[in-house]
Amino acid sequence: MSDEHKYDDIIHLPHPVSRNHPQMLPLDRAAQFSPFAALTGHDAAIRETARLTEEKSELDENRKEMLDERLQMIRENLSEEPEITFTYFKPDEKKSGGAYLTVMGKVKKINEYEHQILLEDGTVIAIENLFSIEGELFWGMDI
Repeated sequence: MSDEHKYDDIIHLPHPVSRNHPQMLPLDRAAQFSPFAALTGHDAAIRETARLTEEKSELDENRKEMLDERLQMIRENLSEEPEITFTYFKPDEKKSGGAYLTVMGKVKKINEYEHQILLEDGTVIAIENLFSIEGELFWGMDI
């Protein structure tokens, strides 16, 4: 028998259907052949490890004093709603280090008890994480 006609006797028979087991849905059949992710979360862990963070800089006494003076000026001028640019360190929630962020906005409140600056847009800045404070309020001043 030649290879061309090897299955001629069964090729046109009806497909067998089990009486004991229901036929599998096509979607379930396809799922059998889906790729298997043995290391679930591995890619995310690698991306997290590769994400860079910075270390927080220690401020010298002169810079701390300048920041304190500028915070005092902001307190005294809150009613004028000055536009202020803050650069601050935001600690990373998942690993050591963090990032320096710069935001501009109007100060709603300086919370002495919580040591926080609250901006009108809802941003909260920890005073101990401040790096710089800039704005028109300080132009022409030597602080």
